[in-house]
Amino acid sequence: MTTGFKDWKLICEALGSGKQDIIFRKGGIHEGREGFAFKHEAFFLFPTLFHAQQQMCTESEGWSSEPTKQEWQPGYQIDIEYYCRATKAETLTSWEAVAALRSRHIWKDEVIRERYDWEGKGMASGSIHVAYVETFQLPEVWSFPYEKRYGGCRSWLELPEPPADIQEWVQNL
Repeated sequence: MTTGFKDWKLICEALGSGKQDIIFRKGGIHEGREGFAFKHEAFFLFPTLFHAQQQMCTESEGWSSEPTKQEWQPGYQIDIEYYCRATKAETLTSWEAVAALRSRHIWKDEVIRERYDWEGKGMASGSIHVAYVETFQLPEVWSFPYEKRYGGCRSWLELPEPPADIQEWVQNL
C-alpha cells in the first residue's frame, strides 16, 4: 500500500521548502470513531486546495493557487512532489508547548488555537497532535488522476503505486 497524507497545498509547499518541519492535526470528519492518529511513519504529501489557506497562514505572499471545482472532479491531475518521514509524533496538552513550536510552522496562532480548543472525534479540548517530519522533494513530480475516493475530510489515503523510479528512490532514502 502507498500511503498519502492530505494537507493544504500551501502547507505541503512550506514543508517542502523547509519553512515548516512539523504537522499539526486534530482530525477530520471522516477519521472514524477513534479520531485521528499519526498512523504512518512515512508518506507522500497529497496537496489540496480546499479551505481559505492564504488567510490562515503567515506566509502566503505570492501564492496564487485558488480552489476550483475542477479539483474535485474525476480526471483532475494530482501532482505529488514531496515525501515525508515522521521522526516523532505526540499529542500536546499544554498550550505553552504548542506555542513554543511557533517558529517551526506557518499557521497563524489563532488557527492553531482554534484546533487546540476543539473537542470531538475522540479528541479532548486542550490537545492537538503534532508530528516532527523530514520532507524530501521527489526527483520528479508524480501525477495521477483524482478519484472520488480521495475526497472528504480525512487525513490518510491509499494512493496508487508510484512509478518504479520513485519507488526505488524512496527505498534508497
